[in-house]
Amino acid sequence: QVQLVESGGGLVQTGGSLSLSCAASGGALSSYDMGWFRQAPGQEREFVARINWSGDSIYYADSVKGRFSISRNNAKKMMYLQMNSLKPEDTATYYCAARGTSVLGVATSPRTYAYWGQGTQVTVSS
Repeated sequence: QVQLVESGGGLVQTGGSLSLSCAASGGALSSYDMGWFRQAPGQEREFVARINWSGDSIYYADSVKGRFSISRNNAKKMMYLQMNSLKPEDTATYYCAARGTSVLGVATSPRTYAYWGQGTQVTVSS
């Protein structure tokens, strides 16, 4: 079983950048596909980006494509989300998540992820 802790959130102006990190413990990170999700107040949790266990398959939500970049380092048990050209609509709590590599189901659905961090707040001011 893996435990996840996010860090790196904060307040940034429109057009700025932030880098989020997700530190894993309790298991080999290479056993998990991973993703970033976000949730704004009053809204459902939505998919942001996912990366498979080896890092050679990556997928982004259309809303962040070209601005965000997901990566991972299994040896360091870390996952990252580089966020550039931030917009006010990117404001949300960001969560990292993990699911076993054998889990079936749409990788963009939060329901298919069994392990979650506590979240880190990202606020983009206009």
